[in-house]
Amino acid sequence: MNEKPSAPATERNRDAILEVLREELSEISSVLEIGSGTGQHAVFFGASMPWLDWQTSDRSVNHAGISAWITESAVSNVRPPLDLDVQQAPKLPNTYAAVFSANTAHIMSFAAVTCMFAIVGRVLRSGGIFCLYGPFKLDGNFTSSSNEAFDSSLRQQDPQMGIRDLESLQELGQDNGLEMLRRYAMPANNMLVVWKKLG
Repeated sequence: MNEKPSAPATERNRDAILEVLREELSEISSVLEIGSGTGQHAVFFGASMPWLDWQTSDRSVNHAGISAWITESAVSNVRPPLDLDVQQAPKLPNTYAAVFSANTAHIMSFAAVTCMFAIVGRVLRSGGIFCLYGPFKLDGNFTSSSNEAFDSSLRQQDPQMGIRDLESLQELGQDNGLEMLRRYAMPANNMLVVWKKLG
């Protein structure tokens, strides 16, 4: 299908992410992906981890592209996308064993990031995990000059976008019953951060 959207960065980073997810999701049965984007990650991870029930989600404008990838891949464990705008307080079941999101926090407003963490806190089962991938700042500082330049380009597009400080996200996690467990250094100055739902 020539109509399928394609994000080159997704192809570049998927193997490194998969290496971490294979470990973190080895005993997990169900995953909600927030912000499935093109759908490329979903079909790759779904095919690579067939024990998972992978639920895609995004705003409706991206559903056709996600569905095109799912249809062409013919993976049986990746579900059609849910209509999910994090700022619309969607009603979702609190039955997911894990939530995954990649390259979303820096393209959302911080208000939207706050909403995303609230959703994660609601939909995760007790003991469930949240894996968030992307670039982050540490103690208010950029981890590389390339990330600083990327942040500047994002804010020129929209002042509400930008690379988030990991300490701020840790506070959002605490507000929603999530404890930060691990942080993995990833290629291209990115990280994959893992939280656990308490209680």
